[in-house]
Amino acid sequence: MARDTAVRKGPEPSGQELVLTRVIDAPQEAVFKAWTDQRQMARWFGPKGFTLPFCEIDLRVGGVVHYCMRSPEGRDYWGKSVYREIVEPERLVLTDVFSDEKGNTVQPVDYGMSADWPVETTVTVTFDDLDGKTGLTVRQSVSESLAESSGARQGWAETLDKLAEYLSKS
Repeated sequence: MARDTAVRKGPEPSGQELVLTRVIDAPQEAVFKAWTDQRQMARWFGPKGFTLPFCEIDLRVGGVVHYCMRSPEGRDYWGKSVYREIVEPERLVLTDVFSDEKGNTVQPVDYGMSADWPVETTVTVTFDDLDGKTGLTVRQSVSESLAESSGARQGWAETLDKLAEYLSKS
C-alpha cells in the first residue's frame, strides 16, 4: 500500500507548493505507464469515490490530457493538462487547468475552488526506481495552505492511494 515517505529528489518543500510523496509497490516503468496510458488512468485517477468516464492522452511534449472526473454525486469536473516535459520513465511536467467538455479553460471558481486558486498550475511527477518499487513525488505549483483549504491535498492523497491499490491488483 502507499505511504508518505521522505523519498525526494530536488529541493525540499517550501510551503509555496504542494508536495506529496509515496512509495508504490510496483516497478518504475509500471507506475509511469499507469500515468500515461489512458486505459489505465481511467481505472484509478481521481479522489476516493470518483470515476473517470472520459480520458484522452496524447503522450508527447505539447500533447494534451483531457479528462472528466465524476463525483459520487454525479457532478462532472473536466480538466486539461498539457505535457511540457516527458522523461520516460522518470518525470512528467504538465500544466493543468479546469476545462469544459470541449477542452476550453474555465475559471477554477466554476468548479467551487477558491478565488485564490490559479487558473493554471504546473504539476511535476517524478518516478524514482527503488529496487523494484517506485518513489513517487507529485508537486503542484499552489501553496500548501491553499491546497489544504481547497481540498486539493486530500484529493491528491486519495488519488495516489487509488493508484497504489490499482497497481497492487495489476
